[in-house]
Amino acid sequence: MKDIRTIAEWEECAGVLLSLPAPHTDWNYILGEAQSQYRRLAGAIAGAGIHCIVLTPAREYGERVLEGCAMENITLVEAEYNDTWTRDYGPISVVRGERRRGLDFGFNGWGLKFASDRDNLVNLHLHDKFIFQPGAYRNERDFILEGGSIESDGEGTILTTSECLCSPNRNGGKSKEELNGILGERLGAEHVLWLDYGALAGDDTDSHIDTLCRMAPGNTILFTGCRNVDEDHFESLLKMRAQLTMFRNQEGEPYNLVELPLPDAIYDENGERLPATYANYLVTPTHIFMPTYGQEANDRLACQMVRVAFPEHEVVPVECLTLIKQHGSLHCATMQIPEGIFNEVVTERN
Repeated sequence: MKDIRTIAEWEECAGVLLSLPAPHTDWNYILGEAQSQYRRLAGAIAGAGIHCIVLTPAREYGERVLEGCAMENITLVEAEYNDTWTRDYGPISVVRGERRRGLDFGFNGWGLKFASDRDNLVNLHLHDKFIFQPGAYRNERDFILEGGSIESDGEGTILTTSECLCSPNRNGGKSKEELNGILGERLGAEHVLWLDYGALAGDDTDSHIDTLCRMAPGNTILFTGCRNVDEDHFESLLKMRAQLTMFRNQEGEPYNLVELPLPDAIYDENGERLPATYANYLVTPTHIFMPTYGQEANDRLACQMVRVAFPEHEVVPVECLTLIKQHGSLHCATMQIPEGIFNEVVTERN
């Protein structure tokens, strides 16, 4: 194994990074509803005893939005940002030897689709405010990489999609071979699994892996399935499943596949389908925060299937019908931070 590796999401978690919806963001048209959504989300995470580092345009605003949450587990950091999807502009955590680092990759609004000038500076702002531990921050912004576009098993394997990483609007349309080298150098990837199929209607990310498939301990991959032949996603998700059966780990062994249900179709006020997915959950060492969509049977089955891969975890359902109105879900709105990245003295003082 290389001397650098990407830390698997389930390994450790000292905190979770979030950004609050505010009048300057795309949430403004349903701001009260969005504030309630983030109060539920931050409340669930902080209520489980997990520290939240929450970006807010002003401290008083953050205190008002998060009123009633376990504020002893929340650090408010005043910052400028375009929007709230911290998964894609927050730091990607690696370990080199015994030293943990938060890598600050470039973010360009999912291939120049949306404004991202402030989002792209959030990690540098956290560094300047001493939120990162000394030496933990590393500038990698010459390369565009969103946290939702990669999955790691913590042992040198990266799972991603060709649709996203090979996008010409991110890094000039680099080939898989070129990207294998970059992911190896910067993330310690020794084995890259390229998923070529699967996409959700309404997804702005060019098929982020965290909308489709997730890695888990025990040589396991959870994936979004579809059993309804009349469903618009049936063919692409069937091809994705077939490709997953062909994937092998570094020892040449097939993966254990766990199928998640596809939520029933949800549409916005214009009749456009929204990208609801159960794959967009957040894993911590003790809890899984699971998006639900007001669909009793599907929500229950999704939670049961996640427990197959994480039998020792407590699954915490969080209703995310508001989050998907801006084409994201729970995992998109959060970024886990392992031990040794954030400065605990500063976060406690803030």
